[in-house]
Amino acid sequence: MKKFKFRMQTVLNMRENELEARQMELAKIVTALNSQKEKLQLIIQAQEENKSDLEALSTQEELDIVQVQMRQNYVVKLNNDAVNQERIIANTQNILKIKQKEVLEAHKKVEVLKKLKEKQEKEYYKEFLQSETKEIDDITSARFRFNDTGIN
Repeated sequence: MKKFKFRMQTVLNMRENELEARQMELAKIVTALNSQKEKLQLIIQAQEENKSDLEALSTQEELDIVQVQMRQNYVVKLNNDAVNQERIIANTQNILKIKQKEVLEAHKKVEVLKKLKEKQEKEYYKEFLQSETKEIDDITSARFRFNDTGIN
């Protein structure tokens, strides 16, 4: 029996490789997004620490104006950093959505070819079974005719 060979196997392999590449890109973006979210959390944590430091400075008997001014400038810097980080996260999330669509499209292309391969393989084995059944029927008929002629 000749083994089934899918004519479009090279195309299927290419599409599977493309899907894998898109999934790798998606994984990198998810990793970057998580890293960016961690960065934002660190900024928020720094804001909270700076706020408590400012409160501690304001409760001291002698107010150090230079320290208060530095802490206030740091508040402004941290607020700007937080806004910028949120923009970066939003942009990365948009890129993530685009990459998810690309992965979905690549997955659909692979699935279409896999279904086609499966259908062709079923058809191939169905035809093979039919030809094998016909061959057995022919052999049986030939024996029957051979036995009917009286030749043993």
